[in-house]
Amino acid sequence: MTMLTTSESPVALSRRLRVTACAAVAVARLLVALSPRRLQMALRLLRTGSRPANTALALNARQAVVTVSARCAGQGCLQRSVATAVLCRLHGGWPDWCTGVRSRPFRAHAWVEVDGAAIGEIDDMALFRTTMSVRHPGAGKLL
Repeated sequence: MTMLTTSESPVALSRRLRVTACAAVAVARLLVALSPRRLQMALRLLRTGSRPANTALALNARQAVVTVSARCAGQGCLQRSVATAVLCRLHGGWPDWCTGVRSRPFRAHAWVEVDGAAIGEIDDMALFRTTMSVRHPGAGKLL
């Protein structure tokens, strides 16, 4: 993924959240080494039994991931997005995980969404066309 980003600021984390965020980053590192098809299959399996994530859960997970990982805080958007989804799942939820591209200039990017809104992204995400996603089947539905 090629996305111009600035490093994000760390936040204070409890010991428990720091440990789970580190575990999510480690799992994400293994998952992003898979082929795109296998990554998508693994994420679909991981979301099984989860509830749709809310904005607060997804944002807190993203902030925890960028706090414990310099790569995730910088240009590692694929690992950051996967780690965020994994950490949300460890807390029972699942955000919509997406990858996409834009042209003029060309960029590829990976991110998580809740209710169609990208979480923690500073770029205009409307310019990106989603090419692959793992969405929660119940996302956007009234429960």
